[in-house]
Amino acid sequence: MSQQQTITTETEVSGRGLFTGGPVTLRFKPAPPGTGVTFVRTDQPEPVHIAARVENLTKRARRTSIRNGTAAIETVEHCLAAVRGLSVDNLIIELDNAEVPAADGSALPFIEALQKAGIDEQPAEREYLPVLEPVRVEEGNAELVAWPGEGDRLEVIYELDYGPNSPIGHQIHRFTLDADGFIEQIAPSRTFVTEQEANHLRAAGLGTHLSYEDILVIGDNGPIKNKFRYENECVRHKILDLVGDLMLAGRFVTGRIYARRSGHHLNHELVRRLLEQRARESFEKRLTGAAELDIKQVQRLLPHRYPMLLVDRVIEIDGDRRAVGIKNVTINEQFFQGHYPRQPIMPGVLIIEALAQLGGILMSQKLEHTAKVAVLLSLDKVKFRRPVMPGDQLILEAQAVRVKARTGQVQCRATVGGELAAEAHIRFMLVDADPA
Repeated sequence: MSQQQTITTETEVSGRGLFTGGPVTLRFKPAPPGTGVTFVRTDQPEPVHIAARVENLTKRARRTSIRNGTAAIETVEHCLAAVRGLSVDNLIIELDNAEVPAADGSALPFIEALQKAGIDEQPAEREYLPVLEPVRVEEGNAELVAWPGEGDRLEVIYELDYGPNSPIGHQIHRFTLDADGFIEQIAPSRTFVTEQEANHLRAAGLGTHLSYEDILVIGDNGPIKNKFRYENECVRHKILDLVGDLMLAGRFVTGRIYARRSGHHLNHELVRRLLEQRARESFEKRLTGAAELDIKQVQRLLPHRYPMLLVDRVIEIDGDRRAVGIKNVTINEQFFQGHYPRQPIMPGVLIIEALAQLGGILMSQKLEHTAKVAVLLSLDKVKFRRPVMPGDQLILEAQAVRVKARTGQVQCRATVGGELAAEAHIRFMLVDADPA
């Protein structure tokens, strides 16, 4: 395993935003191990922290932007590509405006700033996000395909082909990510637009501050008042964008990726799919691993007994915030004798009861609720999505919404094989347990 890294000293990059044109100073600062990359808007009344994670994405055209509440940071992909290119795990990135400086439209200015700051190893092992099994995302004639690779490497093959009428010809480039290769082959490649696209952007009031020297605008005869840095600079920049967008996974993605005409939207969707893979693998390991609470511990927390005890074990519990439990449904369940003899289906009310019992276990984790019993007070937004039958394994999830001294609210869901079976918002009253 590699060690996590951050920078040695603070450093900064100044300029104007690519789309907005606003003046901005970006400051890189060291961050502790395990904290990842966090952007901070320092121009707000109170600094707003926005982690570089896919869940913080906000919808934008032609760029990657993240948001926390009303504060957004635009066009983060080139900066994040530089961070990944130099294998920096933990970083605070402060900005005094809403968009990262465009510089020359590449990742090179960020690379140079980070190199100037120096890079230090940290006393923590790096966590990777490997591609566990083949995955494909597509939209129209664009696609991304990822499959497992070797070790901790990221290999990318990008095929750029906008068709016979595009001034950008067919380009293909293969790249295996390492610091030296990224600096020499990918980082200097600049963002690009066709002349037609540039006119549309200007008509929309975007990038009006830019000249042909500031951005790579490609006409019928090649770059307008500019020159390519590489013969296939466009496809190299698409790899740069992909490397930056993959940083939204919160850890370094490893594996092999083939891309064809993909952009930011598909890049983001691939990140989501890879995180779902990791979540499924982690969940499956928990299913077969040791229980957080076995049936004996469950019985100590709940007053329910046969035939009304509907939680077999708890496989995950995060303080008093979240719990995951299991109910194995068998044909021997008493209720199947009459519901229904020829078509056995678990009554929906009992699925909700199982969720309520898990919610009661979650409530019991809070210190002031020990020696108390969670009594069902009300149900809201109850929905049933699929039948539950003998042989199903019901995965119960409870997420605390609000917990007070005498009441609690929990959002619950039950799934079978990843498919939603039921959900409900449950309110409890917490009463003293019978000392007997």
